[in-house]
Amino acid sequence: MKTINTISEFHRLLSIPAPLHPLVSVITVDNLHFNEDFIWNKFSMDFYTISLKRDVRAKVKYGQQNYDFDKGLMNFIAPRQIQSLDRTESLEEEKIYGTGYVLLFHNDFLVGHPLASAIKNYGFFSYTVNEALHLSEKEEKSIIEIFEKIDQEYQHIDRHMQDIILSQIDLLLNYCKRFYERQFITRKKANNDLLARMEQLLTLYFEDQKTLENGLPTVEYLANQLNVTPHYLSDMLRSLTGQNAQQHIHEMMIAKAKDYLSGSNLTVAQIAFQLGFEYPQSFNKLFKKKTEMSPLEFRQKFN
Repeated sequence: MKTINTISEFHRLLSIPAPLHPLVSVITVDNLHFNEDFIWNKFSMDFYTISLKRDVRAKVKYGQQNYDFDKGLMNFIAPRQIQSLDRTESLEEEKIYGTGYVLLFHNDFLVGHPLASAIKNYGFFSYTVNEALHLSEKEEKSIIEIFEKIDQEYQHIDRHMQDIILSQIDLLLNYCKRFYERQFITRKKANNDLLARMEQLLTLYFEDQKTLENGLPTVEYLANQLNVTPHYLSDMLRSLTGQNAQQHIHEMMIAKAKDYLSGSNLTVAQIAFQLGFEYPQSFNKLFKKKTEMSPLEFRQKFN
């Protein structure tokens, strides 16, 4: 696997002029000519990328998913994420590359700015390409304006440039957060189907007593079964229900615990082990946190 450590190296691999600043760059999509195929079969980059691409006739694999960039959309890739590019060989070279922008910035560019810590809160940097952000015409215009402002500011290397570009990146990310929330709503039917499938998975997990063997289900387990990323699953659930995936797991566990407490003679310790807890104290603590009463206090209500 090829690891691209610097933005300057990325420019060299694309055979385009060196960046004006070593830690940030804006590239137009029509300059993305991936000449050395073996490099792009499997690679990672040690910097962030945010891209808006339209009509790119190439398949990209990010994580376990493929996506054909045939519509205007955005994706966000954190440093050291494994990617691969599969160009359609039958296409003429000039038809592969569409339009749009790719913003590259190294983590060192954020040092000393609030964005250095805030960027970790944007879960969409962990989404896969099939969870990309699709934009309306109006939204796309707003995003393009920010890319163009960053590109213009990038031409001025002075003491103000970094702060101005970081403020634009911050604005870009906040817009994208808003647009993703809109996307969760506009795709509500599909997301409701995903929620129903997740609840069915949890029900079967507890009914089949997989907790005895595997412990409580994890967010990673559910996301893998639903073919989405953990961040996407939690963000989608939060937009629909106000609760993330971990909270849904706990809600289902509490419901199952209440069934045991009200309808069986199992001890609290036995119920804890039945639900996948290694220590009964951990079960007692979580149950009380969620219900404001201990398991024994809950059971006494039925005696």
